[in-house]
Amino acid sequence: MVETLLLVGIVASIFVGFNIGGSSTGITWGPAVGAEIVTKTTAAAVMTGFVFLGGMTVGRNVMDTLSGEIITTELTLSAGVAVLFFIGLGILVANVFGVPVPTSMTTVGAIAGLGLATDSLNYETIAWIVSWWVVTPIIGFWIGGVIGRYLYPEINRRVRIEKSEGPLLALDRRGAVPRPELGPNTTRAELATTAVVLVIGCYMAFSAGASNVPNAAAPLVGEAGLEVTTAVVIATLAIGLGGFTIARRTMESVGGELSDIPLLAALFVMVTASTITTALSAIGIPISLVMATVMTIVGIGWGRATRPVTVREAVTRNAGDHEIVPGAITAAETADEPAAPIGEEEPAEVLRAGDLFNPRAVMKYVSMWVIGPSMSTLLAYGFFVAFPGVA
Repeated sequence: MVETLLLVGIVASIFVGFNIGGSSTGITWGPAVGAEIVTKTTAAAVMTGFVFLGGMTVGRNVMDTLSGEIITTELTLSAGVAVLFFIGLGILVANVFGVPVPTSMTTVGAIAGLGLATDSLNYETIAWIVSWWVVTPIIGFWIGGVIGRYLYPEINRRVRIEKSEGPLLALDRRGAVPRPELGPNTTRAELATTAVVLVIGCYMAFSAGASNVPNAAAPLVGEAGLEVTTAVVIATLAIGLGGFTIARRTMESVGGELSDIPLLAALFVMVTASTITTALSAIGIPISLVMATVMTIVGIGWGRATRPVTVREAVTRNAGDHEIVPGAITAAETADEPAAPIGEEEPAEVLRAGDLFNPRAVMKYVSMWVIGPSMSTLLAYGFFVAFPGVA
């Protein structure tokens, strides 16, 4: 009976990890795949490797929180399987609405529902986690705002990330030992920027592993029956499977929301979101990479768009005759025409630029950040109250 239940739990863990891989691989490698810097297959392979590293290192801290600190008792095998069911249900509902609900928040909600039903909830830990859920979007937005307002225009003028025709590298076979050299059309600048894109993609994959592997692995760790390493391997393989299959479609759209902004801006978003997520995972906070990513995008767009006015005018919306255009970041500055100084009117092509983000889409994301964990908490609470023997 125990072996059968554990097998069911492993299948549930694979289902959760598979869906996580489908969404996180697209967000992580979509910009690089869209720029034809890496192929989808290479992206999925590299993603799997760095997800494992993130899960085995920083992710262990998040796993400790999920499996032993949210409730005052250890998760049993039956309770862990039920929790995985509610995580999978949250992912399913998110897919129906077309919005990737933060899996970490859904996981915490399901475990919190168990704690409420069994009177074992650690309220201090929950309050600490939720406080970071409130602060993280604010941090992402304001870091993005500073980048968009003060850094991005000048860097965008100086840096160009381009992909030339032909291979990036080639082999010089004229000597006894073949040695790598630049491709026929590759410049040193292109090689350097490509290397930066790949490093940032690996960093984001590591961050995704640190935050997401515990969601699929933690409910089966400890008293539930699996060793940490075994659970991490299962979750990693499931995430990798999602990366090689359903993520291919996501990568074609260049990472969802990231598809509407230049690769340089996407790299700023990736570094910021990954750093926030990795830092919080290191202190054991279950946090969503999606949350930090979306709010950094919004922040960069807002910061770039508000350059013609002061920060006070932008915050109070008292911009006078100046027009604040969210899509300003999609217009590229040129070396001959640098960005206008802060406080001065932008060129016409910037004001005509398309929207960076859809306010309705942002509101849908934010609403799901509230609805997702709330629903998983209520459903888990009702289930464990109705079936106390499962806990």
